Amino acid sequence: MSFYTSLNGLKNAQTELSVIANNLANAETAGFKKSRINFSDIVSSAASTNPKLVKGIGSTVQSIDQNFSLGPIQQTGAALDLAIDGEGFFTKVSPITGKTFYTRNGNFDIDGAGFITDTVGNRMQILPVDAAGNVTAFTPQDAIAPLTNGAGSEFVGVTVKTDGSVVASYADGSVTSIGKVALAAFVAPTGLLQVGNQDWQATGISGAATYNQAGAGRFGNILSGSLEQSNVDIAEEMVGLITAQRYFQANAKAIDTATQLSQTIVNLRT
Repeated sequence: MSFYTSLNGLKNAQTELSVIANNLANAETAGFKKSRINFSDIVSSAASTNPKLVKGIGSTVQSIDQNFSLGPIQQTGAALDLAIDGEGFFTKVSPITGKTFYTRNGNFDIDGAGFITDTVGNRMQILPVDAAGNVTAFTPQDAIAPLTNGAGSEFVGVTVKTDGSVVASYADGSVTSIGKVALAAFVAPTGLLQVGNQDWQATGISGAATYNQAGAGRFGNILSGSLEQSNVDIAEEMVGLITAQRYFQANAKAIDTATQLSQTIVNLRT
């Protein structure tokens, strides 16, 4: 039995090392959120078991939680590099699959058709506004800047204000507000499904997204010309790495000791 108990420990240590390695590998990944592993013990008992004789038979991975604490903000100067000073998520939709993704990585750009997209072509979502700049609906739509304005002037560039207003500029000096950045929030963000590229998808555990504009409660403000960096603390992860290594070594030593005891018993019989 001790072999299997220690084997569980080795598997758990390996999983913990994988989680820490992934955190360290993404220490410089914009918008990345670190993870933490939680263990739970396993016992061998029944209703009739004497509580003073309950025996532990190892441990198992209970959960791998994501930590959504705010990472450091780095100024880049690019107009479409955006960071959120709050708990909100940027919303993106794939024009190919129609799937909706959520991210803290605000590295956006504008494509040839005028859509504001991420590095793989997913389109940033905005909330529609009226002529006065007030949000008229909380159903997100693609962020697109018309390539010419009503007077026929060519598109020059786009900027994003602190309140999330996305403003397109034209060659004749005019500006047009095309909407406000759609920020999403969740009841249980730790239940979001990681899908890579610093993107998440909603699940039954996270609950459905609630959309609002920047500056509304916990959604946070938009910081233009900045990117949120990874919230991984390298020093903390290195300490965890050493601890996980000791955990692995201790379980390996327990297996070695059990092997020696078994060999001793075999030698006695012979």
